[in-house]
Amino acid sequence: MEELARLAGIPVRTLRFYRERKLIAPPRREGRIAWYDDHHLARLRTIAALLERGHTLTGIAELAEALDHGRDVADLLGVATPTEEEPVRLTPEELAARFEGQVTPENLAAALELGYLGTDGDEIVHISRRLLDVSSDLVREGIPLAEVLEAGKRVREHVDALADMFAELVLRHAPEEDLQRMRPLARSVVEAELSLALDRRLRKRDQRS
Repeated sequence: MEELARLAGIPVRTLRFYRERKLIAPPRREGRIAWYDDHHLARLRTIAALLERGHTLTGIAELAEALDHGRDVADLLGVATPTEEEPVRLTPEELAARFEGQVTPENLAAALELGYLGTDGDEIVHISRRLLDVSSDLVREGIPLAEVLEAGKRVREHVDALADMFAELVLRHAPEEDLQRMRPLARSVVEAELSLALDRRLRKRDQRS
């Protein structure tokens, strides 16, 4: 415990307090010896970084609990599942920096439930760099993260239906292995139709003004 506290740059009494608050996992014990490892040190450095960003210990404890109960990255990404998306690895403090002040336990739980986030040891894995970048851009534009996540949930419902429709169309006329090859065609249709729908929405707004 003394060595861990020294490496983390905190007093031993602070480390004991964090243990009592369950902010760090219990050590591995061999007889009367308690062993701490790099995961404990990483968690302590994360706590320090989040405290510097204005998070309270209560909020950090709630965030830690949400992450500890989140899905493992292997479950999130699947095994050998074809994907065009690039996962992104982040520390908890890097995630907090992306969404300054809005990484609350509620938003984190929503992102975990949507499957946007998974955990891999002390790292967080976002399933898609594109979604991460767009989400943080929207938040910087002034849209609350909670509303961005709620919109993502609604979009998920629609695109699941579109994916099912496209898969059924392809499989009626081609072997199943062609589905992966034809993914870019489906994406182009959706992007073009969304662009046209936004055009129609903007024209309606202009006509009313």
